[in-house]
Amino acid sequence: MEEWKLYRLLDLTDLIAGFAFKSADFSSVGFPVVKIKDIQPPFVNIEGTDKVNLSSYNTNKLQKFLISKGDFLLAMTGATIGKIGRYINEEQAYINQRVLKFVPKACVDSKFVYYCLFTHEFQSYVMNHIDSESAQPNISANTIGKYELAIPNIETQKKITNILSSLDSKIELNRRINDNLEQQAQALFKSWFVDFEPFRGEKFVESQLGMIPKGWKVGTLSDLLDIRYGKDHKKLNDGNIPVYGSGGIMRLADGILYNGESVLIPRKGTLNNVLYVNWPFWTVDTMFYSIEKVPNVAKYCHLLLSKLDLASMNSGSAVPSMTTDILNKIQVIIANQNVFSSFNECISSLYLKAKINLDENKRLSETRDLLLPKLMSGRLIIKDLHS
Repeated sequence: MEEWKLYRLLDLTDLIAGFAFKSADFSSVGFPVVKIKDIQPPFVNIEGTDKVNLSSYNTNKLQKFLISKGDFLLAMTGATIGKIGRYINEEQAYINQRVLKFVPKACVDSKFVYYCLFTHEFQSYVMNHIDSESAQPNISANTIGKYELAIPNIETQKKITNILSSLDSKIELNRRINDNLEQQAQALFKSWFVDFEPFRGEKFVESQLGMIPKGWKVGTLSDLLDIRYGKDHKKLNDGNIPVYGSGGIMRLADGILYNGESVLIPRKGTLNNVLYVNWPFWTVDTMFYSIEKVPNVAKYCHLLLSKLDLASMNSGSAVPSMTTDILNKIQVIIANQNVFSSFNECISSLYLKAKINLDENKRLSETRDLLLPKLMSGRLIIKDLHS
């Protein structure tokens, strides 16, 4: 550890807090603006993020608030305070107020700083320096800049980040593969239930949703799914059961709310983040879960809801919100039972491949999280990994 030297974060990076865009200027069109809600570790998710019309802004003055692929951000306010996300999109975006951007200086490897922010030490520092007089959890860029960390020489930094990055790269590759698998599943859904390609030779009849094969009908989502509320998770102990919120997995606990095929639908927050699960889970009160009323319709409903813009059905004001009443009334095409069974069998292999990738990512994440504190503190020497 003799070669590791102590620095303040502000000595190693420039810290840029986001711009206060006017709330009246946000809409569904324009230039994307990353808000706190879009930081969903380990990435920044701009699917469905708010956009802003730049016609009333001086874009030259906004230049420093631009982010590009590879930049990493921190949430400075709210329930997700201290959370870190890397921006992986090709298109640029701006950062909104209370979002902090790190610009590492030449003396440090940018990825090394990124991984330092994931350590327990940094996260504890944030929790211990929250402004207690604020209406909600809050920390300033100046306070974050005073955080002290020990770093080795640049060569050792790169060796450490290469190990951690190799794990994250595989995780990201699996994520992209799963995105492709979902696109394949959506293409099959469109073929079967929008274009009706497998049923071209059959007789079609009029319906509220257009022409559909004879014997099918138009119903509502409530005909297929029983949508239920999630529950508080705070009294659960740590375990190995995923606990889902509207942003994804929040933690692992020892409680099981339901064990079986289910479509998880956000109630608050990121409303378009519809998930499919087929394993024991728990959902918190910001996430609905569902139970099949009809066999073999969970995957069908997942694909159906994923292609809808649930955010446009928002019933909330300050916080995007969904209700069971809105969901239950969504019109759906209800095919014959044998059609649902055949479709389920057709796409099950895609969902199985996605599950295998998710399981591998879980193992990779556990390995990374085990190595991270040891590598970032110098307790694990690089050569030990190759002995």
